[in-house]
Amino acid sequence: MVIYLDHAATTPMSPDVLAAYVSALAVVGNPSSIHSQGQDARRMLEEARETVASLVGADPIEVVFTSGGTEAVNLAIKGLFWARQEPGARSPACRRPRILLTGAEHHATLDSVRWLAEHEGAVLEWIPVTPLGHMSLPALAAALDGEDDVALVTTLWANNEVGTTQPIAEIAAAAAARGIPVHSDAIAALGQVPIDFAASGLAALSVSAHKIGGPVGVGALVVSRTASLTPLIHGGDQQRIRAGTQNVAGAVAFAAAASAAGRWLESAAGRERLVELRNRLIAGVLSTVPHAVLHGDRWLRLPGNAHFTFEGCEGDSLLFLLDAAGFSVSTGSACRAGVTEASHVLIAMGMSEPDAHGALRISLGPDSTTDEVDALVAALPRVVAQAQAAGFAARPRVPFA
Repeated sequence: MVIYLDHAATTPMSPDVLAAYVSALAVVGNPSSIHSQGQDARRMLEEARETVASLVGADPIEVVFTSGGTEAVNLAIKGLFWARQEPGARSPACRRPRILLTGAEHHATLDSVRWLAEHEGAVLEWIPVTPLGHMSLPALAAALDGEDDVALVTTLWANNEVGTTQPIAEIAAAAAARGIPVHSDAIAALGQVPIDFAASGLAALSVSAHKIGGPVGVGALVVSRTASLTPLIHGGDQQRIRAGTQNVAGAVAFAAAASAAGRWLESAAGRERLVELRNRLIAGVLSTVPHAVLHGDRWLRLPGNAHFTFEGCEGDSLLFLLDAAGFSVSTGSACRAGVTEASHVLIAMGMSEPDAHGALRISLGPDSTTDEVDALVAALPRVVAQAQAAGFAARPRVPFA
């Protein structure tokens, strides 16, 4: 039996969510059609929108369904950037070319801003992160001072690798004082910590269904009523900044998962149990593998996240050995075209590349158990010893900025 401890990558669908999804798939009707079947689909869609909005503290009209978190991030960053330029002032002479972000962002953000830099004249300004993974607020304030040339700020709500949560309200307030919109990628945070979009001061917020037990292929961008975004996709006015026939079944399943996540967040016992389980995992790993190093803020982190590096180990070796032993975990780093990369998040936090290669992310979910955690802790010392014996693969340098 495989023990699944990779909820940060995707969380399995519960029977209730799966049943809602299958039932909605059987409904015939385009939600843009005016006949009764189309209007039935529209009703299902809008009820789903209300439920997702409730989970993130937003108005339903602010929720724009997308094909997933990556599209939501692209729409937010590119849409905000384009909207902040004067007509006719785009590349190569942008009026507001600067985008402020850290080197510890998800690749959806990093690849989006690099595309804007290459094709649209954006200027990327990298705000340092602390060794615990927090954006440096003094550095952000310094970057915001001066001329009116900042297009936007973008930041993770919680880091998808090390789990550190960011001071979102402070970041948004600092930017808002200068009239600068802020986008937050809250994909890793959704369902793990409370999110109140209305109180956050953000212009836009990205989320995805499969991180909370919904289906892959549906997400949402939450956009403030006062924010201005230029659409990525054209071809209809189905949603105010996104064209295309809407995925009713995906939205319904997203809403079913959001309802379950909302109930769990409202349950103090459930959240406390997950934190206790995470702390048991951290204590167990640090006691059985003395050279293991925990990364991220010990307390200001996602309740299900534990992220370590192991001296003298390749993260992929640890992953494969644990997989063979019956545990599904993650390195939390990218592997492109078969080339193993060091964690750009750890490098941004000041770690050397050799040390950053030994990363392992263990992420728990609401259904994770003490027995599962204890089994992993018991198996880990042998796995680490085997990984150390295997040594390192040849490693190219991978810049984060």
